[in-house]
Amino acid sequence: MNQSNFQKNASNEQTELQTQQVIELQMSMAHLELTVERLDEVIARQDKDIQTLQRQLQLIYKQVESQDTEGGIAPFDVMSDRPPHY
Repeated sequence: MNQSNFQKNASNEQTELQTQQVIELQMSMAHLELTVERLDEVIARQDKDIQTLQRQLQLIYKQVESQDTEGGIAPFDVMSDRPPHY
């Protein structure tokens, strides 16, 4: 009977260990799911921001192209606008 009790105790300990491992895995999965949801929200917001910035940049390009260069600032030319120390 002593051997039988030892086996039952070992079996119970193994079952408890497996139960604890399953609980830890479930907690890890819940944490990962929450993290993925938060990252998805961030990505969606950033995508919206990028689209807005692209539209704004297109409008700026259109404004720059439609401006008269003689009435405003001339475009920057690297070669002609070099500082004297070069």
